[in-house]
Amino acid sequence: MAKVSIQGYEGSFHQVAAQQYFGKDVEVIPCATFREVVKIAGNKKESDGGLMAIENSIAGSILPNYSLLQKSNLQIVGEVYLPIKQHLLVNPGVKLEDIREVHSHHMAIQQCLEYLDKFDWKLVETEDTALSAKKLHQHKSKHIAAIASKLAADLFELDVITPNIHTMKSNYTRFLVIKRPDTAEVVEDANKASVNFNTDHSRGSLARVLTRIADGGINLSKLQSFPIPGSDWQYSFHADMEFETLQQFEDVINEITPITTELKVYGVYKKGKAIV
Repeated sequence: MAKVSIQGYEGSFHQVAAQQYFGKDVEVIPCATFREVVKIAGNKKESDGGLMAIENSIAGSILPNYSLLQKSNLQIVGEVYLPIKQHLLVNPGVKLEDIREVHSHHMAIQQCLEYLDKFDWKLVETEDTALSAKKLHQHKSKHIAAIASKLAADLFELDVITPNIHTMKSNYTRFLVIKRPDTAEVVEDANKASVNFNTDHSRGSLARVLTRIADGGINLSKLQSFPIPGSDWQYSFHADMEFETLQQFEDVINEITPITTELKVYGVYKKGKAIV
């Protein structure tokens, strides 16, 4: 049974994503911060790896997590695209007309405002969706509801009084599965890779790299730039590349290595599928 670090509490979307990748019996180590997720994922005495959100289809990239990945020695071995489905949860027997307050993380509340505006409820921001569900269960309140996942409802014996109350029905978060190099096995049928590279500050240096990638028949699904600390307006770039064969990817890496000042492959893995 895999044991992985995640950000948030039991019942969080990180745990849902971990179950989607590793199976329902995965053991999760809840962490308060992403920094802690990476730290524990890198410790073989504590975990078999970790799972970390990296971007959301509405909110965009989680930039600090790219920095954590860059500073770590961890490798990406997989990814999960998870639809974020927010549900209104109550203690068993509570009816819609009994609710006076709704508790959840501020992002979850924002995602559900179109539904929440129909009611005269007090909206209370908390630090975590799953923690809101847990406290609702503990206090047995008849006048408070929480916004959280179906997993949180199952874990804390709550009823889903109204499912799918989020406004944007197509809202996905992408999670990276990270492991230590000594436990990161070669992924068969890999068709995606994450790479970080630097270019010099000369005119057209980035364009030359991108041209070689395109000429190699590789789809650049993401390109994220980061200023290099202490440099004079120089940047490093995170690139997600999709390809048909591993040889195709290796050929492109050989092509761009001479025209980059630094290059690191974070991982070669199988592209995640968006599950509805």
